[in-house]
Amino acid sequence: MLEEFKKFALKGNVVDLAIGVIIGASFGKIVDSLVSDIIMPFFGAIGGLDFSNYYVGLNSGVTAPVLDEAKKQGAVLAYGSFLTVALNFLIIAFVLFLVVKGINQLRKNEAAKPETPAPPAADVVLLTEIRDLLRQKAV
Repeated sequence: MLEEFKKFALKGNVVDLAIGVIIGASFGKIVDSLVSDIIMPFFGAIGGLDFSNYYVGLNSGVTAPVLDEAKKQGAVLAYGSFLTVALNFLIIAFVLFLVVKGINQLRKNEAAKPETPAPPAADVVLLTEIRDLLRQKAV
């Protein structure tokens, strides 16, 4: 059974999938940083778009102006956090769309390039020379 598991785990597809997951997780961190550290500050500077403190207190004891303090006072419906995550998702989806579109364009350009033919093998070259010599003698 251990040998069977070893064969399964070391198949090319499983290893490729594991590498893809690891690279995907790293790429996800890069895109998340792009959104939260580069793109979202521009939105915040332009229109003050910071939804993180938007909430509705679910009882009368919640009076704090900041979400973290309000959570300490009681139950809150933090719809601002949801809006922030939804906006981040849309930005990430758009960035990934642009990345996939760029990769597809590169693949399309690669496919359009004409392939240079491989040089003939040495034995084919030798046989061609022999054929040409025989033609010259026959004429």
